Amino acid sequence: MKNPIISAIEARRTVNLFDPAHAIEEQQIVELVRLATTAPTAFNLQNWRFIAVHTPPAKARLRALAWDQAKVTEASVTFIVCGQLADHQHLPQRLTPSVEAGFMPAAMVPGWEGAAKNLYFEQPQRQRDEAVRTATFGAGTLIYAAQAMGLGSSPMIGFDADAVAEAFGLAADEIPVMLVAVGSAAPENWPQKPRRPLTQVLSVI
Repeated sequence: MKNPIISAIEARRTVNLFDPAHAIEEQQIVELVRLATTAPTAFNLQNWRFIAVHTPPAKARLRALAWDQAKVTEASVTFIVCGQLADHQHLPQRLTPSVEAGFMPAAMVPGWEGAAKNLYFEQPQRQRDEAVRTATFGAGTLIYAAQAMGLGSSPMIGFDADAVAEAFGLAADEIPVMLVAVGSAAPENWPQKPRRPLTQVLSVI
């Protein structure tokens, strides 16, 4: 029997047509984000936030800022996946659960914080790059969590980032990296599109 994770990867497709009658419960939204936040982040910073746009008025507000794409309102929920600028000062708090769980020595925390400070402090481009990487890892895991729950998804970059940040109250250190629409896929969607040959994208050295 094929590994179910591999099966999910092979079966996933980008959904552009959703069943607008399909509803999703808030507990399912919570579970999707719980799974999304198991994705890796540098230093375990977990510098992300997920805004679940679920109610009809909120969806309409987002659709107006997302080039009027119908899937924003027709999907059961559309997530605004935000990355937060990397800040070493958050590390002691973020690493405390690992120390309390007994597998990370407390004496290791200052070293991680120092390394993160050396990498990010007064380095705005690195801070932003890490925010984008973190949000992308989270969005990717969210997409496969949706697949595992029998839902379709569509990552979206077609939106006015500044307007979304203002309309949905993002903090100054938060970047709306992408939208991910999630819901029940309509039957008219295409299958997964063919990929480029591995000979064009893989180098083994």
